[in-house]
Amino acid sequence: MSAPAIEVHNLVKQYGSVLAVDGISFAVAPGELVGFLGLNGAGKTTTMRILTTFMPASSGTAKVAGYDVMYQSDEVRSNLGYLPENVPLYPEMRVEEYLLFRAKLKRIDREGRTKRIDYCLERCRIKEVRRRLLSTLSKGYRQRVGLADAMLSDPKVLILDEPLTGLDPIQQEETLNTIRSLGGEHTVLFSSHHLPDVEKVCERAIVIHRGKIGFNDKLSVVQAKAPRYLVEVRGAEEKLTAFFKNYPGVENVVHASGTDDGVHNYELKTHEGQDLREALTKKLVEQGFGLRRLEQRRERLEDTFSRVIFDRE
Repeated sequence: MSAPAIEVHNLVKQYGSVLAVDGISFAVAPGELVGFLGLNGAGKTTTMRILTTFMPASSGTAKVAGYDVMYQSDEVRSNLGYLPENVPLYPEMRVEEYLLFRAKLKRIDREGRTKRIDYCLERCRIKEVRRRLLSTLSKGYRQRVGLADAMLSDPKVLILDEPLTGLDPIQQEETLNTIRSLGGEHTVLFSSHHLPDVEKVCERAIVIHRGKIGFNDKLSVVQAKAPRYLVEVRGAEEKLTAFFKNYPGVENVVHASGTDDGVHNYELKTHEGQDLREALTKKLVEQGFGLRRLEQRRERLEDTFSRVIFDRE
């Protein structure tokens, strides 16, 4: 089994009396695409800055591509591409000129330099602005220039902090497609506040809250959880509640709301692997209840994220 591309063990970062990262541990396998999620101030950006050697940890260890971020920072940077949330660019330089400058700093061979720059311009869809001054670009284009910079040296690991910030919907979809295509070739740790985007491209998600990891698992595990059912039905509340509580396969019944004319909304939690829609519909009608809506809802990353956040409140 190959060594993890990113390995974090008991990582702590303290700013005076503030504990920003509180003893977290996780690993990311080579070629894996992982969403790294949390509220503002949760500790995710601090963790990314430690992984990218921008700041030291207070204690614990972290390795990127097998190199220790504290003691082998040069080797880490040689194997890492980093896109910060706010991309630092030189406004007086042109896009292509800037990427050439960055390629030289990253010691990319002269023979392959132009070809690699062209590849990144194409992949990040910024060829049309290659001769524009960076100062004239929109934030969306600046983000894509930053992504091209992160990809220049063909690094083993990419750490992307909010890469979709400032992009319009079309640019977001194009950038997501680019990030998705990087998985397998590169290990990608991808931070975003827009959870549906993470679901589109990532295999696994890590949720950090108040400096601790609250969730770390594959998204397929989230999606495989037992579905919930939202039911809108007309009838007497007492009879409906008793009916649902005694219905085979229903684990939990929540009466969400009701109206004076006898229309009630319920949320039902069921056992895994059961689809109750057809049988439940038939039984409700047979019992004389007026079924108005029956909707199955699968677990989403947003549900898991909210549970982590609010369970810790």
